[in-house]
Amino acid sequence: MSKRNNGIGKMTALALLGAIVVVLQIICTFIKFGPFSITLALVPVVIGAAIYGWKVGAGLGFIFSAVVFISGIIGWDGGFINMMMQYNPVATVLVCFGKGTAAGLVAGLLYRPVSKANDTVAAIVAGAAAPIVNTGLFAATMLTVFSGFLSQNATAGGYASPVVMLFTAWIGVNFIVEFATNLVLSSVTVKIARLFAK
Repeated sequence: MSKRNNGIGKMTALALLGAIVVVLQIICTFIKFGPFSITLALVPVVIGAAIYGWKVGAGLGFIFSAVVFISGIIGWDGGFINMMMQYNPVATVLVCFGKGTAAGLVAGLLYRPVSKANDTVAAIVAGAAAPIVNTGLFAATMLTVFSGFLSQNATAGGYASPVVMLFTAWIGVNFIVEFATNLVLSSVTVKIARLFAK
């Protein structure tokens, strides 16, 4: 009976965290710094990864990715994902789903071993890792698979180089806000994780 109750509790918590991811990402679609919306939905992804491990982190990251992709297809992102789809549809789907899923997975993989030494440090590491992985995979894909797409946009925007445009206009402030938010809320992550551990 205890195992069944734990299972139901876990499913309920996952459903709740998944719903929070969806709602946060939809709300944040309309809050932009530069051409991209900020990503506060990584916070519940990190919380889920800290409490339940990397598999749940990856699952929540996948939910986050699905919302990003669908909202992009609808056009809530200003048409950016649709432009990427025209350039390379397979790579667009892979990067959209891969970066968010990997962010949750890495946060979970890092939290558990570090938490054995120090919960607070583990939360900071996991909280920092999620936006770094998410944005890092996006940047790496733009510089490789989408280099032509990046160059076209840099030329059209009057930037000195594609790299300058990527790291100043496209990533810049957006990443700083995401990174800072995850670090600030990492203490909340610790408290929630401790509560669930009890």
